[in-house]
Amino acid sequence: MIFTETKLKGTFVIEIRKIEDDRGFFGRSWCRREMEEHGLNGNVVNMNTSLSKYKGTLRGLHFQLQPNAEAKMIRCTRGSVFDIIVDLRPQSPTFRQWFGETLTADNYKMLYSPEGFAQGFITLEDNAEITYLTTDFYAPGAAKGVRWNDPAFGIKLPLEPIVISDQDKNWPDFDPDYFINL
Repeated sequence: MIFTETKLKGTFVIEIRKIEDDRGFFGRSWCRREMEEHGLNGNVVNMNTSLSKYKGTLRGLHFQLQPNAEAKMIRCTRGSVFDIIVDLRPQSPTFRQWFGETLTADNYKMLYSPEGFAQGFITLEDNAEITYLTTDFYAPGAAKGVRWNDPAFGIKLPLEPIVISDQDKNWPDFDPDYFINL
């Protein structure tokens, strides 16, 4: 696996190191040991899949509060998405900054989002599918979100969202004090 740290400390774009021959290639897309060697949480408890039927579908930006905060590793397995993460760690020098990466079924890139980050994506084509690993179980009472278009973050998407759930449209304005007092 090839780890490239993004501008947000502790977040990585991870690529499969391909061993190729005339049949195709083999590569590792998950290795707990390699994750831990890079200081990342390797305790995977869930693997989830999300299919979005329409180009321009926005999902997120979601996170879970402590003690159920989760790291995620996201990979697009069909089509393409623009994946977004936002640093919500008040003590971090990159607090409220965001990073986005285009993940496609063909580029095999993955994005690692640690605990304390919100994560979401917008689909770049119809029938886009992602698979993502999480390090904690889903806890409905801890599940929260922030809006992609909240001016506190300044997120720039490659296209305007067309399909968004009511929940994701209506997250309240970002309040930094909310995160500081957790």
